[in-house]
Amino acid sequence: MHSSGSGSGPSRSSYTLLGLEAEAEPIAPGLHVVATPIGNLRDISLRALSTLSAADLILAEDTRVTKVLLAHYGITTPLMAYHEHNAAEMRPKIMERLARGQALALVSDAGTPLVSDPGYKLVESVVAEGLSVTPIPGASAVLTALVVAGLPTDRFFFEGFLPSKTTARKERLQVLSVIPGTLVFFESPHRLVDMLNDAHAMLGPRPAAVARELTKYFETVRRGTLPELAAQYGSENKPKGEIVVLIGPPQDDAFVIDESDLDARLRQHLSHLSVKDAVDVTVQETGQPRRQIYARAVALAREGGNQDG
Repeated sequence: MHSSGSGSGPSRSSYTLLGLEAEAEPIAPGLHVVATPIGNLRDISLRALSTLSAADLILAEDTRVTKVLLAHYGITTPLMAYHEHNAAEMRPKIMERLARGQALALVSDAGTPLVSDPGYKLVESVVAEGLSVTPIPGASAVLTALVVAGLPTDRFFFEGFLPSKTTARKERLQVLSVIPGTLVFFESPHRLVDMLNDAHAMLGPRPAAVARELTKYFETVRRGTLPELAAQYGSENKPKGEIVVLIGPPQDDAFVIDESDLDARLRQHLSHLSVKDAVDVTVQETGQPRRQIYARAVALAREGGNQDG
C-alpha cells in the first residue's frame, strides 16, 4: 500500500538515500509526471523519489528499465506498462483509477516524460476530465545537451527524430532552415552520418554539436561545423548510445553573396549538374537559405533550357 488515495488507509512508504531509509510524504490524488535520470542514477530529485515511493502505481514506458531505478533506491511501488503500443487499451483503466482517487506516477525510460513519448495523450485526457496533473521536474536530455553544446540558448526548437529516409529528412530540414534558433534533434547511431550530411546540404556549414551518452561514463560532446562533424564520424566506427544533435541558428553575420555572384556560381554548377545538385553544392558553399537558392536556380535553369531537377 502507498498513498491514502487508494482508500486502503494510511501507509508508511519509504525509499533509500545514501544508505538511509527516508519516509515518503503522502501525495495528493491525481497524475504525477515524474522526471527520472537520463543515465546517471544520482540525477534524481528528493521530491521525485518521495513521489515514486508514495504513489499507488507507477506507469512506466518499459517496466524493466524503471525497475532498475526503483531497486537502486529501495522503492517497491507496483509498476504498470504504459507505452505507445498499449496506450489506447490502458488509458481507460488508468482514468478509472484516477477517478477513484488514486495517486499515479508517470515516468518514461529516461528524462522528462511527454518528450518524444505518448504521455501527452494521457495528460490530455486527465486535464479534460478535470483531474489533477502535477509536474515533478528533473533531468532532460534536451536541456542537458543544450547547455553543454556551446550554441545559442536564448531560442531553441526541439524537433525530436527526423524522418529516416533521405528525401523526407531533407524536406523537413528545409522547413526548419528558417527557424531563428538552435535546432535540437534526437538521432540513432546508425543514421548519424547521413543526418549530418543532409543537414549540411540543406543548412550550409552551420556550427553544430553532437552530444552522446550524456551523464553516463562514456559521455562525449563534439563541436564543429556540420561538414567537420560529418567527416569525423564518417571516418570512424559507428557511435553507440543515445545521441542528441544540435545545430546553430542562421547567422546574422553569415557570408552574404550578392545576386550577380550567386547567379554566376549557380550557372557554373548548372552547366554540369542537375538543379537539385547545383542547389546542394551552392548551399554548402555559401550557407545561404536553400529556398532562396532553389528559386533562383530554377529561374536560371529555365532561361538556359535546363530544367532537369
